[in-house]
Amino acid sequence: MSGKRKRVVLTIKDKLDIIKKLEDGGSSKQLAVIYGIGETTVRDIRKNKEKIITYASSSDSTSLLAKRKSMKPSMYEELDRAMLEWFNQQRAKGNPVSGPICAKRAEFFFYALGMDGDFNPSAGWLTRFKQRHSIREINIRNERLNGDEAAVEDFCHNFRDFIERENLQPEQIYNADETGLFWKCLPSRTAVIKGKCTVFGHKAVEERVTIMCCANATGLHKLKLCVVGKARKPCSFKSADTSNLPVSYFSQKGAWMDLSIFRQWFDKIFVPQVREHLRSRGLQEKAVLLLNNSPTHPNENVLRSDDGQIFAKYLPPNVASLIQPSDQGVIATMKTNYRAGLLQSNLEEGNDLKSFWKKLTLLDALYEVAMAWNLVKPVTISRAWKKILPSIEEKEGLDFDEEDISLATVATILQHTKGLENVTTENIEKWLEVDSTEPGYEVLTDSEIIRRAQGQTEESSENEEEAIELIPEKHINHAAALQWTESLLDYLEQQGDIILPDKLVIRKLRATIRNKQKMTNSSQ
Repeated sequence: MSGKRKRVVLTIKDKLDIIKKLEDGGSSKQLAVIYGIGETTVRDIRKNKEKIITYASSSDSTSLLAKRKSMKPSMYEELDRAMLEWFNQQRAKGNPVSGPICAKRAEFFFYALGMDGDFNPSAGWLTRFKQRHSIREINIRNERLNGDEAAVEDFCHNFRDFIERENLQPEQIYNADETGLFWKCLPSRTAVIKGKCTVFGHKAVEERVTIMCCANATGLHKLKLCVVGKARKPCSFKSADTSNLPVSYFSQKGAWMDLSIFRQWFDKIFVPQVREHLRSRGLQEKAVLLLNNSPTHPNENVLRSDDGQIFAKYLPPNVASLIQPSDQGVIATMKTNYRAGLLQSNLEEGNDLKSFWKKLTLLDALYEVAMAWNLVKPVTISRAWKKILPSIEEKEGLDFDEEDISLATVATILQHTKGLENVTTENIEKWLEVDSTEPGYEVLTDSEIIRRAQGQTEESSENEEEAIELIPEKHINHAAALQWTESLLDYLEQQGDIILPDKLVIRKLRATIRNKQKMTNSSQ
């Protein structure tokens, strides 16, 4: 007679592991046997997946999650949600957060939320708040955190010790960071109004996306840009398959990065592409992703490959603004390349600027920004790591004299752009930096934090998405594509100013379409 199964209480980390295995195709029956639990428990974990991931993502300590066995709610759940949102934003900004500051803020949110009874934000309440969210430390002293040079030195020393212990090469060390991009902003009487861009005196409605750059410390492996737009499939994409875009495209109603998107990107894009790159270089499939403390970056408990060999590590809030590699000229260079590329495209097409601006679509912008990212030189990325890894120049033998597109280059292009010939250097600089302080995450006001804590959300963009989804897709078969390619080649042969490489590209494309057509016909 078989004995009664011993009751097993899983930790939060166990539940995260089970979720990961389920997503990778593991069966409830197999996992129930492995963890000594019932299949019903596995199904419950699957059902509560988002709740568990959200809880773990907001936690500060892997060790605490390995011990914690419940997600015990607060007596004041709305207050807890508001405080966590506020705390994460303060940490991302590098603002000082002391015990007294937390207590004062909790008292404000308690009454602003209209909660009943008396509330005493005591030391006990603060301790329980930290325990619920596995927050390791809240600064006791109200010290200035931004620009802490001593902390920079400490972090860099500890990080170098860490990569030595882990036996990591610069090729295995990555950084990713998000930024907002006003993709339809041109340098003429330009002004910015929270997510909107005024060009030629008219407002471009929400012409903003979030872009995330990710590369390793050598600059030799740049992942495709991650772009977050508002719509699942903008109308400019037409019949384009989002998987074939030159960027990794995601959607969110405000075009912001969020915890869910970042986790998908890490699991489905970052980990596989890093493995492939390291294999191609003959290196161990092991890597670290260095991140800042954005509210949309899940905790390192969640950002970890199944084998634990590819994982995230966080910059302390008081050093991120000074040494995060992406912020040391990498993102700025990509944006300069993008804007210079737009102007160059306008020149080549011979449009007047207003017509060019009106015709520019999000799909056009994605191809342009992907090209801009490709043009960022490895040396530009490596140079950005010098504060953290000063020896990288010696090891990689990089030429740090190589220059990126300069302000003078952009000014020269503008001099040949009708309507912008007299734009001043000051205005060019303002244009190039128009979205330099745009974060990739949504910064909430106190009132917005309160509405979110109460479960109130905006519904405006959902209808917009649904309307876009109703646009029928146009399927183009091989025969039609081949006919258009033949016509294009005939046109090019009649033009005396078309260079040979352009013709060869189209001829190669024609050969590819012919092969696809043959394969389709033979399979029928």
